[in-house]
Amino acid sequence: MNAIKLLPDLLINQISAGEVIGRPASALKEMLENSVDAKATEITVQLFQGGTRLIRVADNGIGISRNEMPLALARHATSKIQTLEDLQNIASLGFRGEALASIAAVSRLTLASRRTGEKHAWRIEAKGPHLSEPQPAALTAGTTVEMHDLYFNTPARRKFLKTEATEFAHCEEAFKSIALSHADIGFTLQHNETVRRHLRAVDPRLRIAAILGNEFSQTSVYIDEQAADLRLWGVAALPVYSRSSRDAQYFFVNNRFVRDKLIAHALREAYRDVLHLDRHPAFALFLEMNADGVDVNVHPTKTEVKFRDSRALHQFIFHAINKALATPQPASAVSMFTARNEGPETRGREVVAENSSYGRQSSMQLRPPEEAAQSQAFYQTLFGSSPKISNNSLTTVIDSKKELASPLGFALGQLLGIYILSQNDRGLLIVDMHAAHERILYEKLKSALDNRSLSMQPLLIPVTIHADTLDIATVEENSAALRELGFEMSAFSPTMLAVRAVPATLKDADVVKLAQDVLSDIREFGASQALTSRRNELLSTMACHGAVRANRMLTIPEMNALLREMEMTERSGQCNHGRPTWFEISLADLDKMFMRGR
Repeated sequence: MNAIKLLPDLLINQISAGEVIGRPASALKEMLENSVDAKATEITVQLFQGGTRLIRVADNGIGISRNEMPLALARHATSKIQTLEDLQNIASLGFRGEALASIAAVSRLTLASRRTGEKHAWRIEAKGPHLSEPQPAALTAGTTVEMHDLYFNTPARRKFLKTEATEFAHCEEAFKSIALSHADIGFTLQHNETVRRHLRAVDPRLRIAAILGNEFSQTSVYIDEQAADLRLWGVAALPVYSRSSRDAQYFFVNNRFVRDKLIAHALREAYRDVLHLDRHPAFALFLEMNADGVDVNVHPTKTEVKFRDSRALHQFIFHAINKALATPQPASAVSMFTARNEGPETRGREVVAENSSYGRQSSMQLRPPEEAAQSQAFYQTLFGSSPKISNNSLTTVIDSKKELASPLGFALGQLLGIYILSQNDRGLLIVDMHAAHERILYEKLKSALDNRSLSMQPLLIPVTIHADTLDIATVEENSAALRELGFEMSAFSPTMLAVRAVPATLKDADVVKLAQDVLSDIREFGASQALTSRRNELLSTMACHGAVRANRMLTIPEMNALLREMEMTERSGQCNHGRPTWFEISLADLDKMFMRGR
């Protein structure tokens, strides 16, 4: 066995680099964080060959003095913390004092800087374990760090690097993360002498839109919730913008990009009721909290954190996102995000597009008096209750301006017995009537079950269904759970079950299929799980059976009744499986299709 010896500093730094600098993007992240901590207002990034050949980060921050330059490249030398108390209240992005030393150990690094107030800039080079003496340099302000030829001295590690395109993609992600969380800083990104991104210092919402795109912005909801010392703000995309991967998920804690299992679980649970199958949500969210409530000194990469009160934080995030997604989102509220944050010229164009009808006037058909009674009856049939809207909206003469201003407008007709066509003051809406009604029933069932007010509808003639011994045993053992769900069932014979009552909201459903599916779920998972962890899945199945089917022809009042109920229902923009229930085509888009005004 060899004798125990101290490792050389260069080898120590190279070992540390293995944890901190896994690829060019890791080095870029550390360099950008240093620039942000230096209070820069402009940061320029230049990359060659995906960052493997060169990463240059130039900023206009406070700079480094000549005497401190060698320390900047030494391990565990930092200006950001000095005591244990500092470590427990970290406000800066960097604090470990390892990044530049680790980068210098696996590349050819040059550091040039000019401290604010000093007459000259200085330059120092790191070549393996050797540092050059600081030399005068030409630099107007701030700091410029150049990293050449990553892993030139550790060829085994260099083999693990991917293609230029892949490494650049990772670098761009690191750039986007920093730029998203620091909208007050201007950023420029160049790759192989081509400018890829140029971001001016702007309002945070505008920065989010600039980085994540207009489609994200126009299909997102703004969030700003506070509780005690916690604040969560930012933008969460509605389920219609869901992704097949997690490539549009950005979560920041005190402006630090993190990937945390607790946060991921809270967000996943908040979206669970509206997200389709294996799709992933998109968001750019910022959590602000006291620095002593989070430990960022968990991993050298600083993307993992630990929270002091993780349970309370989980509930806060879950309820904030759940509340935002539950609020009915008319198309105008969704598109307003972009309108609020565009420049004056863009806003002007939008106003013109919305208000210029080229001489057209919106018209409203007068409705026969008997339609009011039809609409009342339709509510009773579909929703099990009287309409929650005033009688004025069901009268013969209707204020067209008022109804047009409703988020979902008023119905024009039905398409192929599947879609409702509606008009509001912005354009045309297409509503999937089955999906919309399914969501309405689902939310009503959830609310009734929560309040233990799920009423039964006794059947005039009990419906009998064929059943095996397990089905009959399931009914006999779980009669209380079935009654809680609104069902009354009993054995009719050794091979038959009698369904004597169903939930009032689902009285027009296919009773046989509905009962079979409910029994199947209880058999597979047990009544306890069916009413707890799998409750929503079971209620979703029940709602699907009760929803109005395709090819059901509806009258105009019936369609309007459905639209009004959608406007009052949480999460009505998506069906129970996360699919959209309606789309809007703006008048401006319709004009473009028909080339009006050209």
